[in-house]
Order: sequence, then structure tokens, then C-alpha cells
Amino acid sequence: MFGRLVATALAVALSAQLASVQPASAQGRFPERDITLIVPWAAGGGTDTVARTLVKNAKQHIGVGINVVNRAGGTGVVGMQAVASARPDGYTLGLITFHLSSYRHLGVSQLSYRDFEPIALVNRSPAAFVVKADSRLATLKDLVDYAKANPGVVTVANSGAGGPPHLAAMMLAKQLGLKFTLVPFDGGAPARTALVGGHVTLLASGADEVLQFHRTKQTRFLAVINDERHSAFPDVPTAAEAGFPLQGVILDWRGVAAPKGTSPEVLAVLREGFRKMAQDPDVVRLMDELALPRATLEGEAFGKFLADIEASLEPALAEAGLLKK
Repeated sequence: MFGRLVATALAVALSAQLASVQPASAQGRFPERDITLIVPWAAGGGTDTVARTLVKNAKQHIGVGINVVNRAGGTGVVGMQAVASARPDGYTLGLITFHLSSYRHLGVSQLSYRDFEPIALVNRSPAAFVVKADSRLATLKDLVDYAKANPGVVTVANSGAGGPPHLAAMMLAKQLGLKFTLVPFDGGAPARTALVGGHVTLLASGADEVLQFHRTKQTRFLAVINDERHSAFPDVPTAAEAGFPLQGVILDWRGVAAPKGTSPEVLAVLREGFRKMAQDPDVVRLMDELALPRATLEGEAFGKFLADIEASLEPALAEAGLLKK
């Protein structure tokens, strides 16, 4: 009898021990509370809009709510570092952005895609050159002619060094021998405010980020920086169509990632959840209405995309005179 009791006790103890080391998702415990999604840019910008649109119906797809928290600063470094340093339990995620691909090249930070577990790429957007609606500059040619005649006078608001809009402005200036005064902001929202307030000559921005100002006729596009026109702005020419083709068009990107070390089981739950969120009809409709081109890559494929982007940026940044590596 005593022997059977000991054996039973040992079996119970062993079962408890095994249960304690099983991943949370295997026990149905992940997620058991709301998830935080850190956006490393200011509220109201394109990245913030992507995040809030994406998680609109999160609860029905992953079982809990996803709360967006803005942590702007340091050209995105503050927010993305907060994600990379978070506990890898799946409850703190980040909407990582294009700037992560350029930090090491620019000497801004050692932070890179290597500090994260990729979950899903959700959006890729072209940059655009935009002026205030009452600007004397009606075309891209007007801008180029004015900049040539007035070196350094054209001020260009952008969402930070190394991003596609900033690179587009740098490439235009370098290829045509222009001199711009670049004015960086921590996100697209304050950069747009500077343009509409008349504080800068030009805005280099994601095309989607200017949608509302375009609809209310407060701004005017000069060109979109892509090989083809944006479906939401069919009347806006590409830079090439406007007479100034740019070498090496670079598209902005945004995706969801977890801290390095997050378990494969938790990542599987997150990837499935974000896949469902991205395919939600409400989200698809909203993304299209907000002029946010959708993109789909998961896990290893997203990781390869990040590695390729970082590698391809080196010559572009060198050409723009920004490479510090």
C-alpha cells in the first residue's frame, strides 16, 4: 500500500513538473490578457494608422484586445528598443518600421531586425513630394527650378533620417545638384503639421499619410516616388512621369514583431492571429480607404525580407552620402 502511495505521489509530482515547463500556448493559456502593441512614432501618422486599423477587430481573431501605445522619439529608436527589451512572453509587441533597416548604416543605433522575432509584414507604401495647396510650386519641375535658383532655401519636412521619404529627397537633390534644408520630425503627423502651417516648403512623406489633407484640399502632390502611380491618387504623376526619374525607388514598410526569444508556440499563435486580422474584411476595406497598400509576409519569409532590405540599403545610403558604416 505504501509503495503504491509513493508511486502515485511521484506520478502526480512528475505530471505537475511537466505541465509547468510546457509552453503557455500548449496549455491554452496564451493569450490570457490583453496584448500591448508599441508604435514607435507619434499618434496620427501612417504607422499609427496602420496599427490601429490592423488591431481593430483583434479580440475576435486572437481572443483578447490589443492596445496601441505610442512611444515616439529618436527616429523610432525609443519605441523599437522598448519592444526589443521587453519580456519575450508575447504580451508586448511592436510595429517595426523601415527605419529599423537603416539604423546600423546611419550609425544611429545598433538595433536591427536581429533583435526581434518577425511575425508579419502588413504594409508597403511609396513616398511622395507634397506642397501646401497655395504654394507657388505647382509641379515637380517648378520645385527643381526654384531649388536650383535658391540653394538651401527649400526646406523639406520628413519623418526622420534614413526613411524612404528622406532618402527620396536626398536622391533628388544629389542627382540634380540641388541643395535642400532637411527638417526631420518624429513621425509623419508633426511633419504634415509643419507643412500645412506654412513652416516648410515641401513635405517628403508616405503618400497615404497625406490622404486627409489631400481630400480637404490643404495640400497638393507634386509626384509619387514609385515605378507606377498610386491607386488612391491616380492623377498624381510618378517622379519619372514628371520628368525626373529617381534611381533605386525604395518603398516604406511596416510589420509586427516580438522581442527576440519569444517561444515558437507563442509566435505561432501570434502569426495566426495577425494573419486573420490582416484578412478581416473590415481591415481590408479600411486599409484600401486609407490608401495603405497591403503586404503579406510571415515568419521566416518576413525575416528574409528584412535581411534583404538592410543589405540593399547600403548602396542607396552611400549614394545619398549618409552611410556611416
